[in-house]
Amino acid sequence: MEANTRGTGRLPAAFLTPGSSSFLDFLAEHRPELVPGGRRGLPEGAVVEAPHGTTIVAAVFDGGVVIAGDRRATMGNVIAQRDMEKVFPADEYSAVGIAGTAGLAIEMVRLFQLELEHYEKIEGTTLSLEGKANRLTTMIRGNLGMAMQGLAVVPLFAGYDVELGRGRIFNYDVTGGRSEERGFTATGSGSVFARGSMKKLYREELTADQAATMVVQALYDAADDDSATGGPDLARKIFPIVSLITEDGFRRLTEAEVTEIVVAITDERLTRPNGPQAPLI
Repeated sequence: MEANTRGTGRLPAAFLTPGSSSFLDFLAEHRPELVPGGRRGLPEGAVVEAPHGTTIVAAVFDGGVVIAGDRRATMGNVIAQRDMEKVFPADEYSAVGIAGTAGLAIEMVRLFQLELEHYEKIEGTTLSLEGKANRLTTMIRGNLGMAMQGLAVVPLFAGYDVELGRGRIFNYDVTGGRSEERGFTATGSGSVFARGSMKKLYREELTADQAATMVVQALYDAADDDSATGGPDLARKIFPIVSLITEDGFRRLTEAEVTEIVVAITDERLTRPNGPQAPLI
């Protein structure tokens, strides 16, 4: 029997019916058009120009994980936005960085945040970090139809595993395929250059400050070779978003903290444009 909602202030019956602890399942049942996989595809032959986010990097350090992203969004050969935010907290102990079609990616992140919050309220406990990564896999796979039409979303998921007491990073492909990365990784158009940079700089005993500096160095190197990745914009004071996740939870570095890192790096690059170098064997 449906609840009478006219003038009573009562919720519809769908909200009062016991079911899955997954908000995504609830949405798929009652409003399937709002789920990534429930959308109608583009008309055959249609071409859509949409802003795309680019490079996201992450690295594990002693006591947690750092995740960072540049600020540029591109649309073809045009800079669509210079100050886009691409790194978001998923919950207290995890974060998502987005690359791919910007509008769909941000929508997916918001739905993912709601999914984790809904599960916690229904079950009275939080998902494990592995469980969160699996939920994100399902959402990406649901967007496969749009991805095949050029509207792909490829996030990077990072978090602090409370059970294991360490930071972890998960990378995805457009089909929802998931892999856990050891040490560091990157996604997006500048990921090849960012990974190459971190490969020479990374070591397991990094501190949080050193890891934050390393990922900004990697984004700088990516911007140096990839036109879709935005480097530090000193004139407009637009710098990468850098966030740390430790046993104390998620923390986004303040503008002053990131500025200090960026200024130190750019000053050094005036004399060494290619940045820090690893010693030869």
